[in-house]
Amino acid sequence: MAEISTLPAFLMEYPLLKLAAIDIGSNAVRCQISAVLHYGDRYRLKRVEYVRYPLRLGEDVFATGTISDKKQEKFIKFLHALKLLMEVHDVAPNHYLVCATSAMRTAANGAEVAARIERELGMKVLVIDGQDEAAYINRVIEHLLEDKKHYLHIDVGGGSTEFNIYHDRRKVASQSFEIGSIRRMQQEESGLASTAAQNDLWQRMEEWVKENARRYHVTRAIGTGGNINKLYSIAQPQQLDKSVTRRRIATVLHNLTSMSMDERVNVAMLNPDRADVIVPAGHIYLSAMEWANVHQMIVPDIGLKDGMLQTLFEEHFDEIRAREDHSLTVPFPTPQSRPTEVE
Repeated sequence: MAEISTLPAFLMEYPLLKLAAIDIGSNAVRCQISAVLHYGDRYRLKRVEYVRYPLRLGEDVFATGTISDKKQEKFIKFLHALKLLMEVHDVAPNHYLVCATSAMRTAANGAEVAARIERELGMKVLVIDGQDEAAYINRVIEHLLEDKKHYLHIDVGGGSTEFNIYHDRRKVASQSFEIGSIRRMQQEESGLASTAAQNDLWQRMEEWVKENARRYHVTRAIGTGGNINKLYSIAQPQQLDKSVTRRRIATVLHNLTSMSMDERVNVAMLNPDRADVIVPAGHIYLSAMEWANVHQMIVPDIGLKDGMLQTLFEEHFDEIRAREDHSLTVPFPTPQSRPTEVE
């Protein structure tokens, strides 16, 4: 009789429910897969996979108005790779979200590309507007706020900038402007930065921030997005605190502005797709802080993908609870209780 071997317990597969978010931005496509952990009365989302690829849809769209055939082919291939990655991680078909922002909603062929993705890969892409994007991020931002404090939230993407005002933990105002890091970079490179239309848009953005910061007595800023995360890591290399001063951001921006692209890549050690957009993005963050007259910014390293994962957690909470019901020892929290994000 053949000998039957028993695997040690630590080699047996440990079942985990996993959720995934794919954020199709104007500069990069990001995919995060997180496992839902539950112990006692506490839920946590633990990141098990993170992939970022600088597809730069905005380069095409903001210059020509469409996504080129060449860029489409890369797009399809990368999403196919992410689909396979999610399958390897056993992410169920209804346990992931794919959201596209400024570049896809601006592209004349954005709907056509989204339809092609669904036809060829079976993946539905939600092309969301600035308000939807802000709503996703709000799901995770609101848990960082303190009572009786008033904040300006600034999120700079490749194609747009989203502002939210929080007054005593409530979002009281929000606005999206079609100004972003790639748009600004292209305007500066082409000499179009001083056109009347762009000056008018910048002026309207300044007026909105000034008026609402004054009305709601804003005293703090919160910054989200890849560029402010990188500026923060340069400004605060020890990361002893999640806040950074406006003066420190200005100093870092001044130093980066004085560098060539080669120096930014080889001395500052920035990725090429970050090195060219970080300065125009940084100027938007810094300008908004100046308009709001705030001197400190919290940089929590969260964004759209985190809000998407929180949304998935809440939508599937009953399913998650049923899955874990056999181990219940204490009451479960409500779906609105945000699971803690851990590395």
